[in-house]
Amino acid sequence: MVAIMTETTRTDSPPTSRPVRQLLAASVGNAVEWYDWYAYTFLATYIAAEVFPKSADSSLVPLLSTFAVFAVGFFMRPVGGLLMGAVADRRGRRAALTVTILLMGGSSLLVGLTPTYETAGVLAPVILVLARLLQGLSVGGEFAASTTFLVESAGPGRRGLFSSFQYVSTTVGQLVASGIATLLVDTLSDGQMNGWGWRVPFVLGAVLSLVGFWIRQGAAETRSAEQQQAPRPGLLEALRRHPRQSLLICGITAGGTIAYYTWTSYLPTYAELNAGIEKSDALLAGTISLAFFALLQPLGGLLSDRFGRRPLLLFFGLGFTLLTVPLLHALHDSFTVLLLVQCAGMVLLTGFTSISAAVNAEVFPPRVRAAGIGFPYSLTVAMFGGTAPYVGTLFKELGHADLFPWYVAALCLGSSLVYLRLPETAHKALER
Repeated sequence: MVAIMTETTRTDSPPTSRPVRQLLAASVGNAVEWYDWYAYTFLATYIAAEVFPKSADSSLVPLLSTFAVFAVGFFMRPVGGLLMGAVADRRGRRAALTVTILLMGGSSLLVGLTPTYETAGVLAPVILVLARLLQGLSVGGEFAASTTFLVESAGPGRRGLFSSFQYVSTTVGQLVASGIATLLVDTLSDGQMNGWGWRVPFVLGAVLSLVGFWIRQGAAETRSAEQQQAPRPGLLEALRRHPRQSLLICGITAGGTIAYYTWTSYLPTYAELNAGIEKSDALLAGTISLAFFALLQPLGGLLSDRFGRRPLLLFFGLGFTLLTVPLLHALHDSFTVLLLVQCAGMVLLTGFTSISAAVNAEVFPPRVRAAGIGFPYSLTVAMFGGTAPYVGTLFKELGHADLFPWYVAALCLGSSLVYLRLPETAHKALER
């Protein structure tokens, strides 16, 4: 695999003269994108009750339907990664970031305005599916463009640090979504939450998207002048010319995405279903652990700039391989235990999340970097991350809830084998 990385080691142009502004443009917009995306997860049980028909056979059927729509949105992410990645490679990173945030704002508003099944019948879930498909398109494109934008904005020896802000901003968005959901659950009655309360975060997300759009207008383009003058790459050029790099992205991502979505999104619901945790306690534990997680990201990025990417990836992969099952089996009806389990997982997870943007960007040359990252990464996330809540809930429905932790551990083991053979690129220059 050494040959895979050689294309990215030739030159390193000077970093932008406005690094703080670049970080702000990427981070604020990214936080808004992911706030909109995660609000759906935290309010899944309320959406299930209002948008899908109830089943006389099982109370889990509406929730399964809601998580199925969650997964459907993920399967639009590879399309978004490919299309918006192509826009970023052809028209510039900033142009793609502008499109994605406007698309997310519109789709978030559509979720907030989705009618109930009682008033609109089957049209209600159809509208929800459409909104989630548009959100998936936006998020897939956002990761491709913002990952490339952040890493290309970094100076020598700072790619890991800049990379970490991908998940700092992602976590801030998720944290705000979790915090608002917790506040609403604690202050509104069940009737109010089911009636209109669950819609509030999505309408707010549409407004915040306009703020992110305004901030991104001041960002500097990171694509070099040479790349801007070069012939535009074809839509599938990255896959056609760099198949091994695409497969490498999949191997790097598989364990990371299942662990990430299990610990940051699904764990509150998992704790409710399998450990008897109260809904408000589960959301509060998730909010606290997310704040802790955000603080860890720059530390992970700095460590990778000094000691390399591979040690952190192995810390994550082997840690989750060995500890996922005991950590999830340790959950019981205790807020403190849930919080400790979540925070322990966040420490391990930082080994992946803090540097994934840098690792991905160091795989592909600049001509096809955004599309090259966006499609295989988003496809892997759709296959394993997006289906995590559905698979976990399905295991519970089938009476085999204990199998889910083993499923997570197995995928992390597979990625660990990839990390063991991954060439170290932390101290090599990035071609721009």
